[in-house]
Amino acid sequence: MAAARRWALAVARGAAPVALGLLLWVAVAGGERHRLDTLKALPDAAPEVLAERRRHNELIMEALREAAETDENVARRRVPWRK
Repeated sequence: MAAARRWALAVARGAAPVALGLLLWVAVAGGERHRLDTLKALPDAAPEVLAERRRHNELIMEALREAAETDENVARRRVPWRK
């Protein structure tokens, strides 16, 4: 009888964190779906905004390529190096 009680207590102690993790996962997943739906509805999907973001990303990639090709620490450069 005591062994069965200890076994049941061990199972309950193991199941409690799993249940809590599952509940938290469900709560976060629901919020994530809502966040994605909200992002899809934003007016930021306009062609002008997308073109501006694309250009910004190109400038960042150009700066990263330049940093990779040089031995100089480009993070220490003065501000005018930005494009």
